[in-house]
Amino acid sequence: MILALALLALNADLQVIDLKGHAAHVDPTKARATAVLFISAICPVSNAYNDRMTEIYKKYSARGVQFLFVNANANEKPAQIEEHREAAAYPFPIFLDKNNAVADRLGAQMTPEAVVLDSRGEVRYRGFIDDAKNPARVIHKGLSAALDAVLEGKPVAVTETKAFGCTIHRVRKK
Repeated sequence: MILALALLALNADLQVIDLKGHAAHVDPTKARATAVLFISAICPVSNAYNDRMTEIYKKYSARGVQFLFVNANANEKPAQIEEHREAAAYPFPIFLDKNNAVADRLGAQMTPEAVVLDSRGEVRYRGFIDDAKNPARVIHKGLSAALDAVLEGKPVAVTETKAFGCTIHRVRKK
């Protein structure tokens, strides 16, 4: 089920933890666009996107997009995530989402899932990176289309798509 996407302004930084346990934050107002990608070390669908995520990161970070790659899975440990990051040869760091605060705030449910914020911190897109696990079958590139629109100062044509992959394993709330 796709929920209607209303513009959600984030009035504070996104708080995460690096893989060594140090606090970090990302302020969406410090860049023209911010892409938050929820990923997993063990999800086969997320792993099918390893090369595509690297390509998107290289292409759009060169254009001023700020990226935040987040592992929000309670069942994945920092050492396992770092091992995966190295094996995938990611040129970017991966951060942990303590108590799923960022995933909850942005409404993320799956890995992989992307959220694009504009320079005001408003959610402009939520959903899939693209529409096919197999790169040869991709028709719609949701994340790239949203980033292009935000960078060009245009409305995002499709603001929400249904992400597919593995469910984020959330921390049990008391």
